[in-house]
Amino acid sequence: MSQKFQVSGMSCGHCVSAVQNAVQTVDPEAQVTVDLETGHVDVLSAQPRQDIVAAIENAGYKVQ
Repeated sequence: MSQKFQVSGMSCGHCVSAVQNAVQTVDPEAQVTVDLETGHVDVLSAQPRQDIVAAIENAGYKVQ
C-alpha cells in the first residue's frame, strides 16, 4: 500500500538516509522515496500508518 507523508526537519542527505532507515526498521522490505526539497516521503509498505509515523518521529523529524 502506498502511503504519503509530509515530513519537516530534513535538511541534508543524512536526513534522507535517517528517514529511510527509520521506516525500514518498521518494514525492512518497504520502498521509501524522499524528496528533500519538498519534504514529501512516499512509502510502499503494508505496515500501519501510525507505526511509520512513530518511526519517523522517533528519528527526530516531524510528520505533519
